[in-house]
Amino acid sequence: MSSHGAIIEIMSTRKLTYLVGILFLAQVATFFLGAVISPTPNSSLQVLATKCIDPKADINGRKWFYPRGKGKCQRIENFAAESEEIQHLTAEHVVFAFQIPLPRDKIALDYSRWQQNLMGILQLDIGYEEGFDHEPSVELFMKARLGYRNMGDSEDDWKLIDSSFVHRTMNCEIDEDKKELGYNYNCSMLNLFELGSLHHDYYLLNIRLPSIYEEDGTVIDINNSVGKLQDVWMVAIHQNGGFTKVWVSLKTVFFPIILIEMIWYWRRISQLPRQATLLEKGLFALGCALTFLNVPFEFFTLSYDMPWLILLNDIKQGVFYATLMIFWLIFAGEHCINDAGPGEKNGIKAYWKKLAVILFGCSCLLVFDICERGTQLKNPFYSIWTTEFGTNVALGFIILAGISAGVFFIFLCYMIYRVFMTISEKQASISSMSRVRQIHYQGIIWRFRFLMLATLVTAALTTIGFILGQVSEGQYKWDENISLEYTSGFMTGVYGMWNIYIFGLLFLYAPSHKNWPGSESSALDSSGDPGVNGEEIEFTMHRGARSDASEISSLTEFIRHQATD
Repeated sequence: MSSHGAIIEIMSTRKLTYLVGILFLAQVATFFLGAVISPTPNSSLQVLATKCIDPKADINGRKWFYPRGKGKCQRIENFAAESEEIQHLTAEHVVFAFQIPLPRDKIALDYSRWQQNLMGILQLDIGYEEGFDHEPSVELFMKARLGYRNMGDSEDDWKLIDSSFVHRTMNCEIDEDKKELGYNYNCSMLNLFELGSLHHDYYLLNIRLPSIYEEDGTVIDINNSVGKLQDVWMVAIHQNGGFTKVWVSLKTVFFPIILIEMIWYWRRISQLPRQATLLEKGLFALGCALTFLNVPFEFFTLSYDMPWLILLNDIKQGVFYATLMIFWLIFAGEHCINDAGPGEKNGIKAYWKKLAVILFGCSCLLVFDICERGTQLKNPFYSIWTTEFGTNVALGFIILAGISAGVFFIFLCYMIYRVFMTISEKQASISSMSRVRQIHYQGIIWRFRFLMLATLVTAALTTIGFILGQVSEGQYKWDENISLEYTSGFMTGVYGMWNIYIFGLLFLYAPSHKNWPGSESSALDSSGDPGVNGEEIEFTMHRGARSDASEISSLTEFIRHQATD
């Protein structure tokens, strides 16, 4: 009887060492690529609003107010100035204008499509006013209009992206010893808008804080509790173009490599005289999810406006996370089952409870993401964080996602611990085998333990990266003072680690073309010692093993059945 084995159990130690060394160097290269060559993932620009005068006080008008260029607006330098021009103005006459990006050294700058996305965060300067009892929580209503123009357009040719009547809740506080004129309240930041693409060169934001609101002929007073408004700031956050180029370069390199290897892997599986096992199907599905994640759609944004790309990237990453967690469960679980029956050995039903938890968690995150970013495709001013209930729900999703990731990692550690204990229990039977088979099994067990430890490291860094990503994305929205060392090196390193780890699995788990012969004598050299030159060790399969053994055939059979000589 003869059988094909997996490459990991047929490959010589010398060749395996070369492969691991190359993959390790590739991993180091991805870390250094982000740490040395790439800038930080995101940059921010703090802009002070220009206070423009609208003589007509037309809050529903279509006129744009901008501080630079032909037809720029008439400015108010200081609300405190006691001039006749200022004294007769109402809140409806004032427009807060943000024209971005700002010029540098008198040189006009423009946004690049490599910068991918844009988020606007507002900060209001509210001065303390003696005799005015400022409420800790204020309902703020704004009329916001977002527009753009491109290079070559007329300086007054601004085109509308969206216009919305925006509601936000602002929390303000001030220390007792600072309750003097000249000191400002410490107010929370307000998430105003988010664009999924940065397709245009220049952007303009006009904001009004009206004092009245008309609805069905009824006039309602609004913004009366804001207090002494002095200035409005906006923090404009965008992805760095240099980071995007490094990130897309990694995708461009890894995409064809993983795609070609995945095709090669499945062709080898298809050539076997048996059906693919659950673990082989799971590994192939993981390769498909990684290939989908690697597709460099960002190149299309250089020519086309694709505001939905940020949502697509979230979906791609969610599919990859779900597939990776499912594979880890199967990978560890298939080596935990001790003498399982045929129905449990390769069936997905054995994992249905664990899979249901993973799919439920990923579905919740998907629904949350669609509610937030899906709605922003039509209304960039929409945010689930605008109400206290929405903020609590969003925070709940993020906290539960982080807790779930941590719990899954702990559970995976437990499963890997069970695998090691199972192997240790079975390892006692090796002493009763022939010397050739002892060496073979000891080598396979050592390699498998190394692979499990690599899985554990990958899972740990993946969990850390997921939690940091959720916290980093939300810190501007829930306005917590969180300081993160969210470096490009960590991001590119973890991304490279996924590709290198799965590349190694696809290669090492692929069936080998070399056969195990039916006679142990062929595995011995003239001196009676196996593999003295460090080449592949071949052996006879032990009694009770099947010819359609799974991908690490000798190890899985060794775990599932008591090996006898």
